[in-house]
Amino acid sequence: MNALPLSSSVIPLSRLPAGTDARVARLDGQEHVCQRLREMGFCESAVISRLAGHGALVCQVCGTRIALHRAFGDNIHVEPIGGLR
Repeated sequence: MNALPLSSSVIPLSRLPAGTDARVARLDGQEHVCQRLREMGFCESAVISRLAGHGALVCQVCGTRIALHRAFGDNIHVEPIGGLR
């Protein structure tokens, strides 16, 4: 995928603190990985919550809790939209 400029507040999901809500800004990586992430609900503009995780990332997206490997969290770039819950 082509790299687009990101705002300074956009970070990889793997760096988002637990308890923070965010909006997906963009997906990076191989197209089949991005497509699978979209199928799981990690679409651009989707609102997600990082619930927990140090090894695997536990997130809530579209009302469903999903655990992702940290490497996939590096492919999902998010913009925090709220403080810690």
